[in-house]
Amino acid sequence: MELSSSASGLLLLLVLLAITVLLFVYPSPDIPSGQKKKKKDPHNPDDDPLKTYPLVGNLPQFLLNRHRLLDWQTDLLAASPIDTITVRRPGNIRLVITANPLNVEHVLRSNFDNYPKGARFVSTVQDFLGRGIFNANGELWRSQRKTASFEFNTRSLRNFVVENVQREIRERLLPLLNRAARAGAVVDLQDVFERFAFDNVCRVSFNQDPACLADEKGDGIEGDKSGGGSSLAAVFALAFEDATSISAGRFRYTIPGMWQIKKLLDIGSERCLRESILTDLLSRFVAGQDNSDEYLRDIIISFLLAGRETTSSALSWFFWLLSSRPKVERKILDELRSVRAARKGDTGAEGGKDTFSMEELKEMHYLHAAISEAMRLFPPVPINRLACLADDVLPDGTFVGEGWFMSYNSYAMGRIPVVWGVDCGQYKPERWVDDGGHFRQESTFRYPVFNAGPRTCLGREMAYIQMKSIAASVLERFAVEVEDGGKHSAKTLSMTLRMKGGLPVRVRERDGHC
Repeated sequence: MELSSSASGLLLLLVLLAITVLLFVYPSPDIPSGQKKKKKDPHNPDDDPLKTYPLVGNLPQFLLNRHRLLDWQTDLLAASPIDTITVRRPGNIRLVITANPLNVEHVLRSNFDNYPKGARFVSTVQDFLGRGIFNANGELWRSQRKTASFEFNTRSLRNFVVENVQREIRERLLPLLNRAARAGAVVDLQDVFERFAFDNVCRVSFNQDPACLADEKGDGIEGDKSGGGSSLAAVFALAFEDATSISAGRFRYTIPGMWQIKKLLDIGSERCLRESILTDLLSRFVAGQDNSDEYLRDIIISFLLAGRETTSSALSWFFWLLSSRPKVERKILDELRSVRAARKGDTGAEGGKDTFSMEELKEMHYLHAAISEAMRLFPPVPINRLACLADDVLPDGTFVGEGWFMSYNSYAMGRIPVVWGVDCGQYKPERWVDDGGHFRQESTFRYPVFNAGPRTCLGREMAYIQMKSIAASVLERFAVEVEDGGKHSAKTLSMTLRMKGGLPVRVRERDGHC
């Protein structure tokens, strides 16, 4: 065993030495972010912005840029004349990455059946997502999609979502921020939004309240991450966060499949993942019933992932962007005043002085635009990966071979001039508003934040209801100031795009509200 370990260590050392030599012999091209290069032939290998080395492919650049994966891919895609690149990894692994809307439409709609999740993707997140809708293909996916689609399209569910969001805002979110404002304390807004979303999705999906945002045990003020509610719910919420991060990390190993060895040996992050998954969801929320149905567990995990991770990510980046854009904030406040004035004395059963009714939310076109613009720059799910079943050629002429991986990068799409114009790097909600002041919907293939085609997110409308309700209620009552002046924006890539270290803010009550 000792000899085997020594041999493995020596082999790894030789590989790293070879990579180092290659880096000096074949230096990686320097590509300024967002800059396009003039090339005569987009399919000429000599013009490829991603330098390929013998044997190891693009592994050297991957190692150098693994800590900034999203920005690295964005630089490469922006440097490509077709906004598409092909990454080569040891083991004959090929990954085509695109930020071209025509390619996205081809993959997600025109040739949808040729691009499933794929066996490798499914197996990589199998421990966490099982056979849930985010990890399903074929008839299994269609069956879950059909069932979920029927439920999501009912008016009763939309009303139930509004009622639960309003209650969570009135009874927990606003009181928490009031306490923070009175104490002059720092609150991690990302953590607060995650606990809010977790409470909400559990109540909407399972009619159970884990009370993670309640103040029985802690409220997230001054770095308290214990959360409120029952200790079991808090333990599960933390385990869920660990499981998402570790599962996503499996895709970023230097040596593909290394996680399988760690899993076999039950060490490191894989042991942590196993222990996190053992925090059984159903035993927390379906007490007294049979909790052995793994299929039901997988579906529930998928609902939790969609409901907790995405909206909290979008809101965190929205408030971070807004903290350094006072003009945008003023426009939102003006819209809130206008909405309140138009419905003064007629809030209806759904609304109240601290929350907004469905009718009022529909009138918030600029707020809708501001949130959409935040997701353009910081999409909650920045990268989606699929598999190619049969040889194919994308609309831009790129060949995709059988068994290759196919990925579209929503984060890069929001930062490429050919897709969103020369001002693509600027936060401008106005790009989403027409001359009449109404929100203007973009093509889902140009803006695949909620996916597109047959896999378009079913919860899109409910996500906007929750995000607009929270943003409007918080901004109407509080001024939110990011602790470091808005300079902190380090990204961490889990299943979703989160802020590394959270979003520390101070809040103060507005005089007479907004």
